[in-house]
Amino acid sequence: MRLDNVSIDGLDDFDRKILHVISTNARITVTDLAQKIGLSKTPCHARLKRLENEGYILGYRALIDPVRLGLDHIAFVEVKLSDTRAKALSEFNTAVIGLAEVEQCHMIAGGFDYLLKVRTPNIADYRRLLGETLSALPHVSQTSTYVSMEAVKETTVLE
Repeated sequence: MRLDNVSIDGLDDFDRKILHVISTNARITVTDLAQKIGLSKTPCHARLKRLENEGYILGYRALIDPVRLGLDHIAFVEVKLSDTRAKALSEFNTAVIGLAEVEQCHMIAGGFDYLLKVRTPNIADYRRLLGETLSALPHVSQTSTYVSMEAVKETTVLE
């Protein structure tokens, strides 16, 4: 995602530079960050804290390689629900949030209701998860699976 052409109230070029730099290296010191963006340390630190307090920065975490942990299999799953009223959506959302294998869950406007990104060690484990867990989630009426053969681009780094 590029920030240079995005109009966001309250963010100037320094703020955008801070977000870009920490999205690529969250462990950078404030001193080094200030030097990279062309500010002195104190105003840079104040801006960083403001971006955190205002919710632009949600947190900091390590990126773990799931393949090194044996989680090589990625499937994208279209989910259609039998009921899309608020209570049914809430029940589905609550249930899917509790599944460690589901890396992402997005409600979709289109021919199905949700798109899930699911990661498992292999196709057999995915098949078991689909049959025993995903299909049994509240209000699920139909699923369609698309297996990823290769991740060409996977990033959340701001450019």
